[in-house]
Amino acid sequence: MARAGDDVAFGLEERCVPTAEIWPRVDEALEAVAFPYGRDRPTHALSGGEKQRLALAGVLALRPRVLLLDEPTANLDAPGSSAFHETIARIGRDTTLVLVEHHVAEVLALVDRVVVLAGPAGVVADGPPDRVFAEQGASLVALGVWVPGTPARRSHPPAEAGEELVLARGSTFRYPGGLAPALAPVDLALRSGEAVAIVGPNGSGKSTLALLLAGLLRPTEGSVRAATMDPSRPEVWRWPARALAARIGMVFQEPEHQFLASRVLDEVLLGPRRIGLAEEEAHRRAAAQLGRLRLAHLAEVNPFTLSGGEKRRLTLAAVLACDQRVLVLDEPTYGQDRATFVEIAEILDGFRARGGALCFSTHEHALIDVLADRVVRLGAAS
Repeated sequence: MARAGDDVAFGLEERCVPTAEIWPRVDEALEAVAFPYGRDRPTHALSGGEKQRLALAGVLALRPRVLLLDEPTANLDAPGSSAFHETIARIGRDTTLVLVEHHVAEVLALVDRVVVLAGPAGVVADGPPDRVFAEQGASLVALGVWVPGTPARRSHPPAEAGEELVLARGSTFRYPGGLAPALAPVDLALRSGEAVAIVGPNGSGKSTLALLLAGLLRPTEGSVRAATMDPSRPEVWRWPARALAARIGMVFQEPEHQFLASRVLDEVLLGPRRIGLAEEEAHRRAAAQLGRLRLAHLAEVNPFTLSGGEKRRLTLAAVLACDQRVLVLDEPTYGQDRATFVEIAEILDGFRARGGALCFSTHEHALIDVLADRVVRLGAAS
């Protein structure tokens, strides 16, 4: 729906809840997920994390007896996650909860039973959390499960930052429609050999800043320049598509917004072809990245039919195949198990160690711990 309140009210209306009860239940649900705006907030103006909160509110308003949740807090900031977990704890007394989750430690207090799935093997563990992790923790880590108390480790020591590749000065952006700025003015330099993490609450402009740094948005005020990579056109938003694709890679928060081909292989070939590589070299790079990210067996599959984690890996494979000097990633490890998280972190750390400039937005403290050389915190939403 166009307005946040109407979106939450939709299910209640479909169930013929009396009109007098609908709006109090809408307000109660929005408050439960710490939605930062009122009922009239346009849904098109919401960030990814804010959309996630709104979707949760629409389900909670129905007061279900059985609640099925698929990584419900994956794109939420810390306050949003805490508020949601508190809400689940309250309603859990009267509700059967089935929660699909990679980051188990955050929800241990909410669950009575853990069921671990491992591909073709099916269920490999089932029981109370304390017993399952005490008895099978080591084997589950080997399978790629995020076992509490087993953090990932950094693979390369931090390197000294090199030349400045992208520089944002007073950069801000305002979407059409008269709403408050999506991003307050930012000064930020991306340097070779350095990994920069962008953090902040939902709606603070992390995704907008990523798009500005990648040259996909023109700043409303200020500038984003990369003079050392193209002295003739230092403003990155002015670069033609081929020049941009050859120099700066971007991984979107929502993978579906990035897909342009009907086969996984063609999706990865698209960038190398666009920057003018010979067909043989383009195929070599595509095959290497698909193998590296364990997607080779899906080469003929439609990207939109992949799982959430596979879609995320595909977007990463597509940009890595272009071998750019700068990578900008929006929530790059969302929806990944422990094994794949470690693989992605090592790939990105290797890119940084070879002199690439890396910038990523994230809510995952684990990724910051293993990858970031510097952390940039954006302010609260307007």
